[in-house]
Amino acid sequence: MEQTADIALIGLAVMGQNLIMNMNDHGYTVVAYNRTVSKVDEFLNDAAKGTNVIGAHSIEEMVGLLKRPRKIMLMVKAGQAVDDFIELVLPRLEPGDLIIDGGNSHFPDTIRRTKYLESKGMLFVGTGVSGGEEGARFGPSMMPGGSVAAWPLVKEIFQAICARTPDGEPCCDWMGEDGAGHYVKMVHNGIEYGDMQLICEAYQLMKEGLGMSNEQMHDVLTEWNQGELDSYLIEITRDILGYKDENGEYTVDKILDTAGQKGTGKWTSVSSLDLGMPLTLIGEAVYARCLSALKDERVAASKILTANKFQFQGDKAVFVEDIRQALLASKIVSYAQGFMLLREAAKEYHWNLNYGSIAMVWRAGCIIRSAFLGKIKAAFAANPDLRNLLLDDYFHGVIDRCQKSWRHTIATAVTAGVPAPAFTTALAFFDGYRSQRLPANLLQAQRDYFGAHTYERVDRPRGKFFHTNWTGKGGNVSSGTYTA
Repeated sequence: MEQTADIALIGLAVMGQNLIMNMNDHGYTVVAYNRTVSKVDEFLNDAAKGTNVIGAHSIEEMVGLLKRPRKIMLMVKAGQAVDDFIELVLPRLEPGDLIIDGGNSHFPDTIRRTKYLESKGMLFVGTGVSGGEEGARFGPSMMPGGSVAAWPLVKEIFQAICARTPDGEPCCDWMGEDGAGHYVKMVHNGIEYGDMQLICEAYQLMKEGLGMSNEQMHDVLTEWNQGELDSYLIEITRDILGYKDENGEYTVDKILDTAGQKGTGKWTSVSSLDLGMPLTLIGEAVYARCLSALKDERVAASKILTANKFQFQGDKAVFVEDIRQALLASKIVSYAQGFMLLREAAKEYHWNLNYGSIAMVWRAGCIIRSAFLGKIKAAFAANPDLRNLLLDDYFHGVIDRCQKSWRHTIATAVTAGVPAPAFTTALAFFDGYRSQRLPANLLQAQRDYFGAHTYERVDRPRGKFFHTNWTGKGGNVSSGTYTA
């Protein structure tokens, strides 16, 4: 069997097929394999007809067609299926061969698989792939991490098929060791949850607070997409608001208001809790989806629970601009929180993350792609040690400019009874982060009162702990410290 193929790809669902076609377009010979082998022939006789794609009908045949060191990419459902395919492929490989997981795997699994494959002399890459089916076909954003020695083996292919920034930079770079690539993709997805929720809240404010029509909101989003909010998600929201079905009726109005989720937003929120980072906006975005799923309960509650009647008084055009500025300011907070989490994860897992490079990788091809990300890259280029995006001159300048509109938008939403959890928590985080003093002194006193958990003092060095016998009955023995 002649070893002529550059890479193999297992999993012929939409993403897998489109990645194969993308690689073929860039001159790479790809072996296609699927557990249900009939899909291989269907693919070769349909989308891949007339290309250089090679079909394999067994693992042995697939491996035998590959040049050494062999590169095998898995585009299968995250979880057990990835482990199953690794075990199927492993006996046919040699030291130095490479397995790539391109699915939405949870980063602890990628850490584990990297160690496992390296213990057997193999290499492993876990790469986030963002951009959906269109991105996979014509240029995704890719976030690879894993065995450091594997990057030179896949760099040329990955950077050939990925999206490009307006300046021509490839939206693919090495993220770091073991699970770094899938962690960065997880945070990308968490920020995606936040962006989508913020846009939905802006939509509901315009629709219910101002009584705007879909056509009017379509025009607003069209204008927004030409300015600071220029992004893929604003673009598709504009298109959705303008889309009519065969009866000339707006499709968006016929969609049931219960949101689904695949878990990456939850993973991001859980990781933020594990690392003690306040990703409040992404957490609220996840909970907003959970609340939306309680459709029957909400319908029943709407017949019992009411709010004050509201009628907007003022200039609607001015308030639409307030909403735009609130959306921009909240978006900045969401990204600031996301990069806070990345920085803390880098310390926890000993990854050497390049934050400017991450912003560049997200600049095109992925779901959160936007002009806004160019500003984030510039911020980290100017100061690689930047602790928080809110401290960058550009971003805190935007926040200062938007702050009055941001507060007015949230106050109006509260008065109108329109839920805006992501807008609200973004502002609460901003106000908390800018506060020199928070009421945690009282909280620590409460903890010490009922549990003798001790506290630090403002007039003593940090790290020295004190306990007060608040009632005169509790004694002077304090509790040990622990992290729950």
